[in-house]
Amino acid sequence: MNDKMLKRILFALILSPLGVSVFALDCPSVPNTESFFPGSWGIDEANTRFVNSEDSQIDSANVHLLKLKWSYGLSTTAPRFYPLVTPDTIYIGDGENGLVALDRESGCIRWRNKDASGDVASSITGGNTRFGPTLYLAHRTKGVFAVHAESGKTLWQSGIRDEPLPMYSGSPLVAGGVIYVPISSQEIGLSLLPFYGCCTTSGGMAALDAETGDQLWYLPTIEEEATVTGRHLLFVQRWGPSGAPVWSAPTLDRERGLLFYGTGENYSAPATDTSDAIFAVNIETGKRSWLKQFTAEDMYNLACNVGGANCPEQEGPDLDFGAPPLLARNSEGRELLYVGQKSGAVSALDPSTGERVWDQKFGRGGYLGGVHWGLAADIKRGLLYVPISDFPAGLELTSVPTPGLYALSLDDGSLEWFAEKDFSEQNREKLGFWPGLSAGIVATDGVIFSGDLAGQIEAYDAVSGNNLWSYATARSFATVNDLESKGGSIDSHGPLPVDDLLLVSSGYSGVGMKGGNAFLVFQLDDQTDAKLMEAQ
Repeated sequence: MNDKMLKRILFALILSPLGVSVFALDCPSVPNTESFFPGSWGIDEANTRFVNSEDSQIDSANVHLLKLKWSYGLSTTAPRFYPLVTPDTIYIGDGENGLVALDRESGCIRWRNKDASGDVASSITGGNTRFGPTLYLAHRTKGVFAVHAESGKTLWQSGIRDEPLPMYSGSPLVAGGVIYVPISSQEIGLSLLPFYGCCTTSGGMAALDAETGDQLWYLPTIEEEATVTGRHLLFVQRWGPSGAPVWSAPTLDRERGLLFYGTGENYSAPATDTSDAIFAVNIETGKRSWLKQFTAEDMYNLACNVGGANCPEQEGPDLDFGAPPLLARNSEGRELLYVGQKSGAVSALDPSTGERVWDQKFGRGGYLGGVHWGLAADIKRGLLYVPISDFPAGLELTSVPTPGLYALSLDDGSLEWFAEKDFSEQNREKLGFWPGLSAGIVATDGVIFSGDLAGQIEAYDAVSGNNLWSYATARSFATVNDLESKGGSIDSHGPLPVDDLLLVSSGYSGVGMKGGNAFLVFQLDDQTDAKLMEAQ
C-alpha cells in the first residue's frame, strides 16, 4: 500500500464519525478549493447573470461542439440547486443525499453531507472563513448551512428566530462577511389543509454573520401582526395580513449601501402595500429605504388551486416577483435597476428612489407566465435578456401566448430581437410539454443559454437571437452513479457555463411540471473541433 492510498483511507476514517460519507478510493476525497465559481446565483452581486470570457470558453463560434460528458442520477425529481464549481469538483444538492461533492472529470462522489438532506433550495456559494474554505446553502425548511468545502463537515446550521414557519426558498447572497437570506413561509403549502387557520406569517430578509450564523437583523415584509379576520368551515379562524414572501436572491448595491429584492402575493386578507413589490433596504441596519408596489390587492395561496377553504375571497392573480432585480448601466453610464414580474411587465427603476424610468410588457402573464426566475444582461452590447414562460395555468386568459427570449435595449426597453418558442399543438405533442422559458437564463460574451419547460437546452446568438445549439434532455440517461435517470422540465436555476463545461439540472416536478432527475455535464468536444479543422 503506497502513502497516497494510506492517506485516503485515514481521511475516510476521520470523516466517518462526523456523519460525512466518503466514497471510492479511486475518487480523491479532498477537493481542490483554490477557487469557487460562480460567486452567487446571479453570478455576481448585481444579479446580471453574465459570465465573462475569463470564466467560460464557450462562445458563438464553438457552442455547437458541446457534447454530453457524463450524467448523474439525482435522488429528487424537483432539483432546485445551482451548482458550485472548483478546479476539480462540482458541488450539488441531491435530495435525500444532501450536499454532494462530485469529481469534475468523472462524476464520482468525493463525499456527501446528509445533514442537508431533503431539499437544497438554493445556489451553493463558496468563500473562505476562519474554518477554511466554506460552502453556504439554504435548505428549504432546515435553514442555512455552512459546510467545510474539503471535508464535507457541517460547521453550523442557522435560521431566523422571528418567524415560526419560515421557508428558505431563495438563494442567499454572501458579501462582506454577511449572508443575506430571503425568507418566505411554509404557510403557502399549509393553506391546502382545510382545518388550518391561514395565515399569520410574513416573508422577509435576514442578515446572518457568515462566521457564526448569528442573526444580525431581520426585516419582515409585513411589520404589523396578524389578527383574526373571520372564520370558515364554521369554526376555523381566518388570519391576516400575511405572506408577501421573498422568493429569490437579493441584489447588492455596495455604492449606495442598499439591498434590493422583490416580493410575492399576500396569503390572506387584508392586502398590504408590500406584496408584489420591490424593496430597497439599508445593508447595515435592515431599515427600508424605499418601496415600490407593482400589483395591489394580490391575494393568493395554494388552496386557490383546489378551491380550498383558505383561498382568499378576493383571489388575486398571483403575480410575484420571482426573478431578482438586476443592477446594470445603460449606454449613457446611468445605473438602473431592472425588474421582471410574472405579469410579463419589465421595468427600469432609479435605484436611489425607486422611480420608474421605463416600462414594457411581454407575454400575457399569469400564474406561471411572464418572467418567472431570472433576467440576464450584457452591458457591452447594451442588452437586457428577458425569458417569457406564458405557461397556460392559473387565470383564464384570452390573449395569445408569446413564450420565448426577448432582447431589450437597456436604455429604453425597446425590442431588439425576439426568439419565439413554437407552442403549436403539433410541437407540444412532439416535445411532450409546454416549451416556455421559466428557468433563469445566463448570458456569456456572445451566447445566451436557456432551458425550457419541455426539457430543451438552447443557446442563442447574442446579436441576432438565432439558435446556435440545442439539446433535448427529456429522455433517459446512463449515469455515473448507476441510478436510473431521466430528464424533464428545466426550471428554477437553469444552465451554468463554466470553463469548457455547461451544467444543467433537468427535471422539475413542482407546480405540475415534467419531473425528472438528471444532472448533466456537457463539455466542448476538442476532437470534433480537430476533425472540422482537418476537413477545412
